[in-house]
Amino acid sequence: MTSILILNGPNLNLLGTRQPEVYGSTTLADVEAMCRAHGTGFELSFEQSNHEGVLIDHIHAAKGVHAGIILNAGAYTHTSIAMMDAIASVGLPLVEVHLSNIHARETFRHKSFIAPVALGQICGFGAQGYLLAMDALKRHLSH
Repeated sequence: MTSILILNGPNLNLLGTRQPEVYGSTTLADVEAMCRAHGTGFELSFEQSNHEGVLIDHIHAAKGVHAGIILNAGAYTHTSIAMMDAIASVGLPLVEVHLSNIHARETFRHKSFIAPVALGQICGFGAQGYLLAMDALKRHLSH
């Protein structure tokens, strides 16, 4: 069975209670349950950390274990060249996900260091974005 890593960055552990007007009321546990229900044909691994180095370690460890990655890097999207380098280094297909539409928010959120090394970016569809990312990754891996 194809294995994918769903990796969540800083503050996503507070999903459901942190700024629900921006991020919704769905919790990270809800997202995991939605993905498991949707992920027929995938073996799913979920990780979350508020620490950049830990996220990079998960990206490195994915090589040879997972066929691809779905990443919501949170604020590290806009700041972490190190995460971009880690993604490029492992050579796994990756889909970038954001709950909110980062392009309709503050200007500093418009720049993604992840996008240049991702298959694509899904933003603005709330938790549904993870399911869209799974579909996109599944399509990519089947070709």
